[in-house]
Amino acid sequence: YDQMAAYMGEVAAEDKDLDPEERNLLSVAFKNAIGARRASWRIVSAWEARETSTGNLENATVGKEYREQIEGELQYLCGSVLKTLEAYLLP
Repeated sequence: YDQMAAYMGEVAAEDKDLDPEERNLLSVAFKNAIGARRASWRIVSAWEARETSTGNLENATVGKEYREQIEGELQYLCGSVLKTLEAYLLP
């Protein structure tokens, strides 16, 4: 879905209004790209908390690093869709 989101961002950047199908594809692309990362974030966060509570700090540290990586990807994707909306699609 990342490639689809990137492509739909390019389509939105063209100087024309999006038809309903293009708007739907833009929405689905970003929704699925973000949704997959949110699911990953929930799993990794739960795993990190479990490892921390059992005292396995080495695994908890790995979980924390991976969770932070996922958070960075989420921030990038959310920022990307907001910039696209503000720059090209909102009046």
